[in-house]
Amino acid sequence: MNRHPWRALAAALAAGALVPAAASASPPVSWTGVPSANPKVTGASPANVLSPELSETAVAWGSLSLDGATSAVPYYGYDGFTAPTVLTQAINEAHKTEPDKNTYLVLPGGQPGADPNYDYGTHFLYQGHESGTPGAITRINLDADQAHRVTLLSTNVSAIDGSTWDPFAQRLLFTTENSSQGTYAATLGYPAQVTDISGAVGRGGYEGIQADSAGNLWIVEDVGGSAGSPSTHAKQPNSFVYRFVPDHPSDLSQGRLEALQVISNRSGDPIAFHAGQAEADITSPDTRDLHTPGEEFRTRWVTLHDTGTDGTTPFSANALAKAAKATPFKRPENGVFEPGDHFQRFFFTETGDTNSLTEAGAAYGGFGSLQELFQRDPSASTGRLRVVWQGDVAHTGLDNIAFVSRHQAAVVEDAGDGLHTQRNALDSAYLLDVTEDQPAPVRFLAEGRDPSATFDAEHSGHGNEGDNEITGIHVSDGDPTIAGLLGVKVPTLFSGGWRMFWTQQHGDNNTYEVSPAP
Repeated sequence: MNRHPWRALAAALAAGALVPAAASASPPVSWTGVPSANPKVTGASPANVLSPELSETAVAWGSLSLDGATSAVPYYGYDGFTAPTVLTQAINEAHKTEPDKNTYLVLPGGQPGADPNYDYGTHFLYQGHESGTPGAITRINLDADQAHRVTLLSTNVSAIDGSTWDPFAQRLLFTTENSSQGTYAATLGYPAQVTDISGAVGRGGYEGIQADSAGNLWIVEDVGGSAGSPSTHAKQPNSFVYRFVPDHPSDLSQGRLEALQVISNRSGDPIAFHAGQAEADITSPDTRDLHTPGEEFRTRWVTLHDTGTDGTTPFSANALAKAAKATPFKRPENGVFEPGDHFQRFFFTETGDTNSLTEAGAAYGGFGSLQELFQRDPSASTGRLRVVWQGDVAHTGLDNIAFVSRHQAAVVEDAGDGLHTQRNALDSAYLLDVTEDQPAPVRFLAEGRDPSATFDAEHSGHGNEGDNEITGIHVSDGDPTIAGLLGVKVPTLFSGGWRMFWTQQHGDNNTYEVSPAP
């Protein structure tokens, strides 16, 4: 049930002719829930289990040789420095690149690759790689044969986490979780020309990145905090939500970085980070309120850095956010706008502590959440925040998010090996109806564990990454124009060109397209 008057206001504001026609014509998806997660059993490699209405096909896999390969990065999922290079299920296997967040584009003019005589088609899936040495940007050529299926676009980057397409700047954007490394803008062509824009947008533990209809960039940060005492299994909120406002949307080298500040319902003061007070922040009444369904908060944006006055030397966004009394969260991973709503509602996931023993529990965000920020327009200076959904030990570690219909968000777990063992359950992906308070999650994917990940989880070695995790969930029709910006159109999944992808990171590093079951 919708109990939020500002949500009703937003619906009224959006009721005019500006609402895309698909907003009223697109029905919700209806998928049968998978009853349970796959258990974590020593030596076992269970298959992925999808809702019976769905199927999946691998569009790329770790051992696939790259078009334009280098000696350092010869394969989609493996680096090339190990000698001998063993690609799977061996202690001395090659170091894995870990393809991460996906971005789908349809480019009618096509794109070049390493082979000047080959037609690479018009449908492309871009991704950065989270663990590569060096980092890498690749492009899956969905129309191409196996020899030309994945093109290596650049290794002039550090390890990558988030990605998106900015139609205003005509650049692919890539974030890195390493707060000492850059944030990148890359051209589409081959090879990609990469620019570090962290002198404007800053550096942090950046993950999700998303453009809005005004050309602003919304960035969420995943930085773990200090453990408490006596709450030794819980972590201090230590990550922030940012908005970059460029001076001109087509130029990302100049502008203003802001951070979200939430106002306490108790004191009227900003809910802020307190250095050296991990336990107090973990167990504060404000932290509890932020994760209590039914609570709503006033928000405002505070300026951290402006290139007009502060220059373009790369800077720590996290440090400036703390100094400005922005509000820390429990490891946000990704954020997107609800489609067909004029970019008024931004939803972001919190991972939480990924430990079943967390003393924070569900009440204090220990198992993460899905948060909703409402503003009258994407450039507004104030808004309202509420928790849509509070995680529990069986549904936690939320990572990527994508809308599959007007109000249904697909959210995926990255709970980690330790929590997999604690709860005897591998990761899952869920549908959540964001119009409801504490919606019941519908599991549409119970992730399995491929043989490589099973081997990795039970042996130590420099290239081993443990259990599989779900990443890169992405739903798009690939429209590269401003009118096709994610959040403008309401998805009509599996029709009208709308497609769905995800990556089973670690192990064999397969990237899948999800389709209707035959």
